[in-house]
Amino acid sequence: MRLPGCPQDGPRSAAVARRLVRTALATWGLEEHIDDAMVVITELVSNAVSHGRLASIRVIVSRPAENRVRLGMVDRSKVIPMMRTDSNGDQLRGRGLVLVDSLTERWGTDLYQWGKQVWGELKCEPAR
Repeated sequence: MRLPGCPQDGPRSAAVARRLVRTALATWGLEEHIDDAMVVITELVSNAVSHGRLASIRVIVSRPAENRVRLGMVDRSKVIPMMRTDSNGDQLRGRGLVLVDSLTERWGTDLYQWGKQVWGELKCEPAR
């Protein structure tokens, strides 16, 4: 799903991305993982909107394995996001990837000739 990616569209883009992720996880019977997925996709969208400053971004939700869900954000920026481990002073921003790192089994960046995908994988088992 392609979303607006301009900074002024950030809250709307994140809301649309959260709806997409919520719907996918509910369809797959993975409702107990929705809260963590909401935080992850919100942070990925926020980073793409804040740092990419491009006209559009794309959200990808997939299941690369039965027990995993991959949440991805694709944009045309080639700037690789870096996880901040410093305190960043009193600023509240700049720690999104720390959240992504703590909530996902793994995360990373795939570079393309025209941009990148930043993704995180949640380990998910369907409710029994």
